[in-house]
Amino acid sequence: MCRTGRQPDPHEAGDEKAADAAFAALLEDSAEDLYESAPCGYLSTLMDGTIAKINTTLLNWLGLERQTVVGRMRFTDLLTVGGKLYHETHFAPLLRMQDEISGIALEIKQDGGGRIPVLVSSVIKYGSMGEPLLIRTTIFDARDRRAYEEELLRGRKAAEEARKQAEADRARLQDALAVLQQSLLPDTLPQVPGVETSAYYHTASPDRLGGDFYDVFPVDGKRFAFFLGDVCGKGPEAAALTSLTRYTLRAAALHDPEPVSALTTLNKVLHERYSGSGDPRYCTAVFGTLEAGPATGQTTVRLASGGHPPALVLRADGTADYLPTPGGLLVGVLPEARFTTAATVLSPGDTLLLYTDGLTEARTGKDRTSLYGDDGLLAFATSHAGTPPHAVVQALTGLLDSFGDGLDDDTALLALGVPASHP
Repeated sequence: MCRTGRQPDPHEAGDEKAADAAFAALLEDSAEDLYESAPCGYLSTLMDGTIAKINTTLLNWLGLERQTVVGRMRFTDLLTVGGKLYHETHFAPLLRMQDEISGIALEIKQDGGGRIPVLVSSVIKYGSMGEPLLIRTTIFDARDRRAYEEELLRGRKAAEEARKQAEADRARLQDALAVLQQSLLPDTLPQVPGVETSAYYHTASPDRLGGDFYDVFPVDGKRFAFFLGDVCGKGPEAAALTSLTRYTLRAAALHDPEPVSALTTLNKVLHERYSGSGDPRYCTAVFGTLEAGPATGQTTVRLASGGHPPALVLRADGTADYLPTPGGLLVGVLPEARFTTAATVLSPGDTLLLYTDGLTEARTGKDRTSLYGDDGLLAFATSHAGTPPHAVVQALTGLLDSFGDGLDDDTALLALGVPASHP
């Protein structure tokens, strides 16, 4: 609230007097004083560049005396060699064309040999008859700006080097992960008498290890075993689980190649290994055997599934359907798990397709909100029924590529079929 009749504060009166005195002192500055002591350099030159007038600020920057400059030196004498060249080829021609030029970065020489980065602006003064009389030039000290620019360039260079190093580190990591990923998969699939095999592994991200796996190998003189599956998780832990799963299944098959027996052994190993660790691990898997009948040209398939998506059978007559594998818990979750054997016969032109859920769970559509799903895969399989395994896998490879960023998970494919030309 304002009080009437309040006495003036002596401190406020003193501040007002100081401000008035400072303003009065400012008004006393002559134009010459303002010119000579300006925070920037001023000079005027004749049209040939001879310096006719220069202020004290610029003389102090240069370390020169007025009598050695005025009438004796040209503007270009104040510049470095590079600055002189730029003045003659760019600065002066542009000034003559435009009558003025501003913000040109140059360097002026100091008497002791130093250099000062400056920003130069010039304008031509004309007489009453339109004739050019002189050039007026303003020079701003750009040392702070140059230091900032150099620091900025150093920072940019450091950031670029860090980016290149990060890219190189990522490339090395991806190479190492690719090598490790390949070590978890067979280099090549063996020749299976009377059966054509084809496999493919799609990595959703080169920066992480996947947990999908597959294999085909002989178990005795007349049968071959195969399996395909997916372990939980990603990264090193998943790689360790994948390695344990693959070698356990191979060892179990050599002891007893029956699908239920092999999955039961794997379930026991995984549960005993991880149940007490505080980090339970499990996998889904399909394990089966192939037994070719040379006389009939047919191959008998026996398989069991542990929580894995059902296999697809593509028939030579152009039909396709899922092979039911009832029951089958996730492998490694419970100490005792029950698995059931399913069987089918592959005739010439038939193909058995195994896959991991990265395929059916791929996001499709423009908005990437729909899943490809079992129905989509069945329709795809039906359209490719009767084609050999390598053609089926090749077509699926193109399909996976078409999903783009909608494919979030690694996907393994394994196709086993009897050639149509089999006698």
